[in-house]
Amino acid sequence: MRLKDLTSELNASLVDVKPFRAITYTHKAGDTADLIAQPYDKISKQMQKAYYEKSPYNYCRLTLPTEADKYNVAHQRITNWLSEGVMEKLVEPAIFVSRQEFTLDGESYARTGLLVAMKLYPYSENVVFPHEATYKAPKADRLNMLRTVQKDLEPVFLMYPDPEEASIAFMSQVAHTKPFIEVTDEYGVHHTVWKVSDPAKVGELQAILASKPVVINDGHHRYESAVAYRDEMRGKTDWNEDSAFNYYMCFLVPVEEKGLVVLPTHRLLKNHKLTPEVVEGLSSFFYIEEIKPTVYDGEKACGLTLRHDKAVYRFINATASKDTKIFDVVILRDLVFKQILKTGELDIDETIIYERWTKDAFAKIDSGEAGIAFLVNPIPAKTVAEVAVQHEVLPEKSTDFYPKLVSGIAMMDISDNEKV
Repeated sequence: MRLKDLTSELNASLVDVKPFRAITYTHKAGDTADLIAQPYDKISKQMQKAYYEKSPYNYCRLTLPTEADKYNVAHQRITNWLSEGVMEKLVEPAIFVSRQEFTLDGESYARTGLLVAMKLYPYSENVVFPHEATYKAPKADRLNMLRTVQKDLEPVFLMYPDPEEASIAFMSQVAHTKPFIEVTDEYGVHHTVWKVSDPAKVGELQAILASKPVVINDGHHRYESAVAYRDEMRGKTDWNEDSAFNYYMCFLVPVEEKGLVVLPTHRLLKNHKLTPEVVEGLSSFFYIEEIKPTVYDGEKACGLTLRHDKAVYRFINATASKDTKIFDVVILRDLVFKQILKTGELDIDETIIYERWTKDAFAKIDSGEAGIAFLVNPIPAKTVAEVAVQHEVLPEKSTDFYPKLVSGIAMMDISDNEKV
């Protein structure tokens, strides 16, 4: 089933988006460039140290504190920064149009989307669709953060179909007004944010987005933690449909947006090497050639091409759907990891490492941080969406929507008494 077909089938399920009273930095905090940070799960120890040195108010101090009691430390900092006037909650509820302009492989791109409070829907309701599996530890971590700070610190990034490009026209119109925030991050990505608080304009957007299925691009762990938190709060508070914890701060981008770029996420295994035995096992399923490498272990590299063999396809048909069996990440998981290497369950950063750039993957092999790297091809955004709405779930970290959204532009209050 294609996205367009599903949209017509889901007319009864409305995507409920609302403006919210965003919490943002004030001029007292200093230069915005010193305050923003990459998403918490993209921050290395070195980056964390650099962010701390940039500013006593850098957003990393909220999303990923260095202190042991990180959840309570983050909560106390938010409280202090609000009381000191370093942060403030906007008086008027608003939605935001946010654009990221960036360069990749010498080409310029622009990706524009909507920052809104979106109602939370369990996956079973067929409104929000995941596209990849998740790990337990990150979900537990983000749930603990939500419970303690009662704020949405970082948005979930989703996409939706807009074949008529109505929302694209809406955002283009807003982009001709004065920006609310403008900043360039450390990777050279220029972020521009516009605020829309006019109820008529907000209503126009709500009508455009109604009955759109939405697919999570990035932030599956945050989204699932938010649904769990919502259910907890419903069980212990006197809530109604306008309670803020029924919603989450989300960034929504049309599938048709030309700047919706997806990069591959390469896989590195710590406890395996490209031994003769492994090569022999790979040869049962793949042609192994000296081409542009897809497998590298620090000494030798080889390219893998799946054999056009009935036995191979029978095996893949038994482990993956017709829509996902062609993806590198699925073939890698089901044939290489499970059948040849027999890796068992892999733990992020413990037994498997994920890398965006080939050079970084090779560097980790050369340094001995990992034993073997598998390079994969990216999956286009439209394909990811079409697979997701059919309830197909790809392996963990199958996609890398680039660039990441910076953290520190806004946060959303989901305290017990907060309404949207």
